[in-house]
Amino acid sequence: MPEKLSVLDLDLKGKKVFCRVDFNVPLNEAGAITDDTRILGALPTIRHIIDKGAQLILASHLGRPKGKHNPKYSLAPVAPHLSGLLNRNVAMAEDCIGPQVTSLVNQMENGDIILLENLRFHAGEEKNDPDFCRQLADLADVYVNDAFGTAHRAHASTEGVARLLSPAAAGLLMEKEIRYLSQALANPSHPFVAILGGAKVSDKIAVIENLLGKVDSLLIGGGMAYTFLKAQGHHVGRSLVEEDRLELASELLRQAEEKQVKMLLPTDHVIASEFKEDAQHKTCSNQDFPADWMGLDIGPETSKTFSTVLQKAKTVIWNGPMGVFEFEAFSKGTFAVAKALAESEALSIIGGGDSVAAVNKAGLNDKMTHISTGGGASLEFLEGKILPGIAALTDKS
Repeated sequence: MPEKLSVLDLDLKGKKVFCRVDFNVPLNEAGAITDDTRILGALPTIRHIIDKGAQLILASHLGRPKGKHNPKYSLAPVAPHLSGLLNRNVAMAEDCIGPQVTSLVNQMENGDIILLENLRFHAGEEKNDPDFCRQLADLADVYVNDAFGTAHRAHASTEGVARLLSPAAAGLLMEKEIRYLSQALANPSHPFVAILGGAKVSDKIAVIENLLGKVDSLLIGGGMAYTFLKAQGHHVGRSLVEEDRLELASELLRQAEEKQVKMLLPTDHVIASEFKEDAQHKTCSNQDFPADWMGLDIGPETSKTFSTVLQKAKTVIWNGPMGVFEFEAFSKGTFAVAKALAESEALSIIGGGDSVAAVNKAGLNDKMTHISTGGGASLEFLEGKILPGIAALTDKS
């Protein structure tokens, strides 16, 4: 992918900057923000734009209001929260397009910040409607995208507006995401290890296929491991198996062998009598898996094997937990992998979603090189796909 223009490359003084951020934050019943990680992630870009004397128009979605105005998904709670973090006023617009918004924007002075109301209150956002794109683009002179988590969506604010405003640059968070993920895929230090977990093989097929030509070792855990183990002829009791993917799993194992990639599967498991937090549980090996039990975590021997591989690694990508880490009895495998990764000298990239939640729960987030802010976006990046929100940005050359 060609290198993209950065917000650091732009002369912003006196310019109106349309900045797409990811303020899709969790709110409680009272409408208060319960986790501001995504807002904190955007602060370096916001501060840079303001420090350079620009007028900043922030745009985001929140939840899935399905193209209709819904107070439950209003971004209104974000404006005072952001004001507190920046120690300066953030004005809240009543909509993201229309006469009131245009009037508010026209009155801006250098250093002012406006937060637009939820983009997804309009069906034109997700449809990438040309008229909606034009109305958003008319508000500003320059486009900056700092929302990596939505870069895999060709929506109005992530792709359409970037085609209408020039220059269109990557924000600091977006730039960091592109840099780490590109480095891992294009120029990794070896040994290069990928850890893949989660429930289904079908969710990770394209990632496995793309990584097989790049990694030295592939560590497979989570529910998806049982489809591979069954494909090898192992009995896996009542564990989650995608029967229609057994042939594919066999083919991926064959490809790994052909490309001399070590594809490591669990050799022991923490199994349960049923899928419940307080279910009866015990450890078993591949050879003595009881017919009526299900695997909910990798076992201690597998944890040791995986940890040994990670100790020698130089680059590691992790996407997906090793077990049902939300249940304490089935969290040890995931936390053992997190600990081994934290203690290794490898460049470590945590690929969004449940892996990030697991690392945070283990209290090891500050020991990882890079924690991705986009679950779906990082997954598609690892599949080798071109993300429309990145493709639309201006090339640096």
